[in-house]
Amino acid sequence: MLTSDFDYELPPELIAQEPPAERGTSRMMVLHRADGRLEHRNVADLPEYLDSKDLLVLNDTRVFPARIQGVWADTRGALELLLLDPLPPPPDADSAKELAFWSCITGSGRPIRPGQKASFAEGKLEAEMVSRRENGSWNVLFRSEAPLMSLLDRYGLTPVPPYIHRHGDERQTRLDRERYQTIYARETGAVAAPTAGLHFNASLFAALAAKGVRRAAVTLHVGPGTFKSVKTDTVEAHRMDPERYAVPQETVDAIAACRARGGRVVAVGSTSVRTLESVAAAHGGQVVQTAGSSTIFIYPPYRFQVTDAMLTNFHLPQSTLIMMVSALAGRERIMAAYREAVRERYRFFSYGDCMLIL
Repeated sequence: MLTSDFDYELPPELIAQEPPAERGTSRMMVLHRADGRLEHRNVADLPEYLDSKDLLVLNDTRVFPARIQGVWADTRGALELLLLDPLPPPPDADSAKELAFWSCITGSGRPIRPGQKASFAEGKLEAEMVSRRENGSWNVLFRSEAPLMSLLDRYGLTPVPPYIHRHGDERQTRLDRERYQTIYARETGAVAAPTAGLHFNASLFAALAAKGVRRAAVTLHVGPGTFKSVKTDTVEAHRMDPERYAVPQETVDAIAACRARGGRVVAVGSTSVRTLESVAAAHGGQVVQTAGSSTIFIYPPYRFQVTDAMLTNFHLPQSTLIMMVSALAGRERIMAAYREAVRERYRFFSYGDCMLIL
């Protein structure tokens, strides 16, 4: 299957640069898989499409301020790090200070070598480059007097996607801290938000609860790979970056109860789908209590084992995410729906509008 089969033309002005003024007011395209019918609604209308048998599954990961800017210790040149995943500290690490060992994406105008050091957080945080990884990121050892997360909370930046342009505007920085986060975020570890969840506010949850719709949570710590376009000519040649996930027993029980009453498992966002389908693929089609690392790549003609319906945003051309929704609804129907979304001037990507696939 050709990667170019998942391309489409998107006017740049349709890429949402900021969230809507109020959470829960975005437009929602509804795609009916049975006949390809499209409806143009609002996310506040979601309860009309669900009932008391259904179960919403949401990703409760919390985005942390994973971007941090500093200077090299020797040249005072600029360096930016994006923290990805925590690692066990090396055995010979000095334990005199607070230590943290992370894989990081680096941004610097100089070649990087092991042993180089940098300073962050007004000198309160030191970073030492330890080793380069196969994917080009670096293992970085942090030393500080205070815990790393407390320093990131004060000095770090929200890692919004590269298509959201920020130029040091303090208002936008504060806005991203609040709005590039779901209201139900709980487990810290993501460098990208599960963006379909950004549409939910308290009143929408109350309306769903009034209809008897249940909720359950999984955790998948979203990495920067979620924004990558597929660079291989064929879809099958692409490899996914791993992302950490966990499924609690409460969610296993909720899914079993949903199946028993004849309801639908409605996944909120591609990351919830990824978690559910990863676990099912590893356990004979069953969802079980577990934790692990997902590298599942969902593209047509994938057969979904858990997900019945999906709320999702509009995704990048030639991305793994548009391939996932094409596997659920059919490539031709998805591409037609995206052309319709462009004609109707929907807002695209992380801060944009959403699509309900039934």
